[in-house]
Amino acid sequence: MKVFYSEAHSGHDPKGFISAGRLADNPEVPERAERLLQAVQDAGHQVLAPAAHGPGPLAQVHTLDYLDFLEHGHGIWSRVAGASPEIIPNAHPGRHMQIRPDHIIGLAGYHMADTACPIGAGTWDAVRAAADCALTAADRVLGQDRVAYALCRPPGHHAFADMAGGFCFLNNVAIAAEHCRDQVPRVAILDIDVHHGNGTQGIFAARGDVFFASIHADPARFYPWFAGYAHERGVGAGLGFTLNLPQPKGAGDDAFHGAIDRALDRIARFAPGVLLISLGFDAQENDPLGILKVTTAGFREAGGRIAGAGLPTVLIQEGGYLCPELGANLAAFLAGFEAAAA
Repeated sequence: MKVFYSEAHSGHDPKGFISAGRLADNPEVPERAERLLQAVQDAGHQVLAPAAHGPGPLAQVHTLDYLDFLEHGHGIWSRVAGASPEIIPNAHPGRHMQIRPDHIIGLAGYHMADTACPIGAGTWDAVRAAADCALTAADRVLGQDRVAYALCRPPGHHAFADMAGGFCFLNNVAIAAEHCRDQVPRVAILDIDVHHGNGTQGIFAARGDVFFASIHADPARFYPWFAGYAHERGVGAGLGFTLNLPQPKGAGDDAFHGAIDRALDRIARFAPGVLLISLGFDAQENDPLGILKVTTAGFREAGGRIAGAGLPTVLIQEGGYLCPELGANLAAFLAGFEAAAA
């Protein structure tokens, strides 16, 4: 399998975030990608650098104001007296305020949903490279390959068109999906990260040409809290093209696989030209950020079930944090996919 990876990810190295009201070390660290890279190398997959795609595909998904903030915000922030080394917001507009301010401290709150996505000096280059990995993997699948894997870091599925959040800045899967739409009339996204892909849902909620399904821990008890409930089915022209399958705390392999089968059944009826997978491993039983109980063997089975859909498939890395099984989870998923696709 072709794997697309960029060392530029290491320039994004966030130091902290607030979890349950406490300052904690940020778990979205460069070592995540290094462990995943080692896993694909050990399994014999071909690792390639992504092609540069320029700003165009980003602007198909994200607003120009937001892209400008991501690219230039840190330089402006650094000129504020007493500012921290990373952009971290301390004020947000909330439900009853809508003005986009001019000052960088206000812009931080406007364009960042939470404190989990600090922007440092190397963040922009890292997120650009992650998007290029997703786009290059999509190009391979639109061309000659049945499947390709984008080892994206930072992840992307919590990023909205104009807002970062949950370790995410550019929505890699949405950018790749829009890129695929240039060549196929319908695409589907299946998100199996333990956290709901709220940014992806927000981007495509009113669209009838992009089907979005998410299997995740119940947001009544878990991030992102405000989206991912079963009654959310899309809006307007997109009504019926969103499927949320929240899982109770502690759900394991059987529930996870059943939800995948249900999502794939809906996707088959939608008949997309390309399937994109937001591939998170934080549903694993020992992941430090997860509350589900999927096993490494369960991820192998998941890979096989997804391959069984028989669709051209772009695999895009989302979450999965530092635990002994992280690399093994990826290797198992890819092995399961390839065995079923053979």
